[in-house]
Amino acid sequence: MTTLDKPGKLKSLIENCIYYEYTKAADPIGSGAISKIPFAEFGRELHETGGTRIIPLDISEKLGCEGPATSPALCANFVRILAGEELSTNFNATSQIFYVMRGSGRTEFDGMDIPWKTGDFVVLPIGRETRHFAGTDSAFYLVHDEPLLRYLGAKADIQRFKPTLYISEDSLRELDKVKKEADAVNRSRISVLLANKEIDQTLTVTHTLWAMLGVLPKDAVQLPHRHQSVALDLILDCDPGCYTLVGTRISAKGEIINATKVDWKPYSVFITPSGYWHAHYNESSSEAHLIPMQDAGLQTYLRTLDIKFVLPNGETSAP
Repeated sequence: MTTLDKPGKLKSLIENCIYYEYTKAADPIGSGAISKIPFAEFGRELHETGGTRIIPLDISEKLGCEGPATSPALCANFVRILAGEELSTNFNATSQIFYVMRGSGRTEFDGMDIPWKTGDFVVLPIGRETRHFAGTDSAFYLVHDEPLLRYLGAKADIQRFKPTLYISEDSLRELDKVKKEADAVNRSRISVLLANKEIDQTLTVTHTLWAMLGVLPKDAVQLPHRHQSVALDLILDCDPGCYTLVGTRISAKGEIINATKVDWKPYSVFITPSGYWHAHYNESSSEAHLIPMQDAGLQTYLRTLDIKFVLPNGETSAP
């Protein structure tokens, strides 16, 4: 007797079947079945006071997904650890990266002892218990890809790269080199991308994550660009007059139409939704620094990143 001959089992197999006419399901965002990625800001007050804890930058309710999540694939967090205290984490993630906003200490991971201080980046593979110890009052900006694995129903159990430490002196030295080159050739974007020798296809910091350390010179305008990865932008330092314009369309002159203005605030985070045109402005008298983190490693591997830049003549181009 086959399964089709057993009414109870047949009913179980077909009870969740639905059929849609193409135009009613081809654009689930447009139809409202799935939500757009919203704008959101998270201020420095979240990590400047209080006890030792992890503070998820959670918009999962707006995304309609299980949380915590800051984008469909990533969860950004502030981590605060008081001097002499420790904090343990254990994410089901293939990748996690944290930037030390202030403080010093060490992290125990997989039998390794990783020292860190202000300005360092620490990148860790597969989810397992991680213990952070603070020698002085410390705060991180930490991003991991657990929401992606949660959606896939997957468990991270294969290490794709080894733990990696990007020390502040090295990253700032490399950024200074790029800045000097940019002065000579008038580049719109002055930044360095963190990369890993083991991630040789996407040229990113991990196989899912992308991280950049950038500087926006005084009186500078970074021309509009867009990409399909969600940017979770940490502002490091800035004076009043630094901001980002964000919008869904650009004019024939390459200007963002009906743009939303996001004022920069030191050690605060904002979300730039996927596919939105955005441009950075520094109308202050001092340079400013930022760290965008994205799921662009994954998007690059899928060949869907589709980054476009606006040229001075208003035309768009790939990098």
